[in-house]
Amino acid sequence: MEYLSHSIQETYDLAKKIADKCVGGEVIVLNGDLGAGKTTFTKGFAEALGVKNAVTSPTFTLMKKYVGRLTLYHFDLYRIENTDELEELGFDDYIGEKDAVCMIEWNKFSDLIDPIVIDIFYVSETERKMIVRGVEL
Repeated sequence: MEYLSHSIQETYDLAKKIADKCVGGEVIVLNGDLGAGKTTFTKGFAEALGVKNAVTSPTFTLMKKYVGRLTLYHFDLYRIENTDELEELGFDDYIGEKDAVCMIEWNKFSDLIDPIVIDIFYVSETERKMIVRGVEL
């Protein structure tokens, strides 16, 4: 499905629709160039889960954990070069966790089972095109 967001609030609204469908165990892959809106989408998703903490990009920490209705593990794999580094991070321990959702930015690995995939494209300063696969809304 394709969506055109004209504002941060509309991006948050789409994130909420997806968050409302999640029951735990989901993996969401966010694709998009730098500045496309991956972290903005994650902020809206976390808000919809009831997360109270400020959500920031985990670029240098690789993963951040947020607690809400479901636990949200927010990964940024930009600096990850191989699967050995993912093993050191304990990546497999988080994937599919029953009461959690894994949100992955800069995914480089294709062996994820049935992820929700969201491609985010910069259209203009206020607009983003988002293509959502893997979940019915």
